Amino acid sequence: MGTKRENFKISVKNQVGRDAAIAQAQGTNAPEGTSDNPSHRIFTIANVITMCRFVLTGVFLYMFVNDLNRYLALTFYVIAAVTDFLDGQVARRTQTVSWLGKIMDPVMDRVLLFTGVLGLMLRGELPVWMAVFVIGRDAYLFAGSMILQKYQRRPVDVIYVGKFATAFLMTGFSFLLLGLPKVGGLGLVDVGWLPGLGHARAALGIFFVYAGLLCSLVTALVYTKRGFAIKRRALELGHRTDETPEGEPTPASAVAAEAAATGAAAKEAAVREAAAERSAERSAKKKGSRATEAN
Repeated sequence: MGTKRENFKISVKNQVGRDAAIAQAQGTNAPEGTSDNPSHRIFTIANVITMCRFVLTGVFLYMFVNDLNRYLALTFYVIAAVTDFLDGQVARRTQTVSWLGKIMDPVMDRVLLFTGVLGLMLRGELPVWMAVFVIGRDAYLFAGSMILQKYQRRPVDVIYVGKFATAFLMTGFSFLLLGLPKVGGLGLVDVGWLPGLGHARAALGIFFVYAGLLCSLVTALVYTKRGFAIKRRALELGHRTDETPEGEPTPASAVAAEAAATGAAAKEAAVREAAAERSAERSAKKKGSRATEAN
């Protein structure tokens, strides 16, 4: 049980701060509480701010679902969203960066998004399938990233379409939470579970949500493809793709040197190929000239 718990802790640390985890394992000289050497403290000002974000999010959900005061509820929601920037700044400036903070920060981002989605769904302003898709997609990617730790410690690189998905969804949900502006439907299909595509008026935000869902689907497919590629590569190597056979992290300098060597070799090959082509052209011209003189 202890080994499983330690492995889980290592997996989580690699997800939220792989470079810091490696530095600590190798014995970093960075001051404790910095980004390169997070502490294991729990009660810090930054973490208290993060917990306040959680409380504000809960207050928003209660007020929003019970229709107590929509705009006051949204005020709490906005404050919770804005403090996302504040807790990180406080942690870095006061040298109180902690592993708990690194873990809670992305978790709170998802909690904030899911709370807005849940509130809209419970009020009947967002189809259930959209809420299930958004939450299910994140759960799927999180589970996939944890499974992928067996084959690669470093998280899969973020792709731009994923950033677009987040931007579209956050914009769309913000408009939906406000409940305005309202625009005319597209008149394509009149079904209740596809708002905005019928003739009835709908909130503008729903169209941003559609764009976000499409980008989210593409993101999930791309990450799944990359995940299987990483798994195949790890099985071929017999160890994690970003580690040596002994289980040590692949040094960044070695990766850079290999990339540089590969680039230099490719460049040299291209130069040789170009020189051979020029030599062939000159030979052809000489032969042509001799043939002309002979005639």
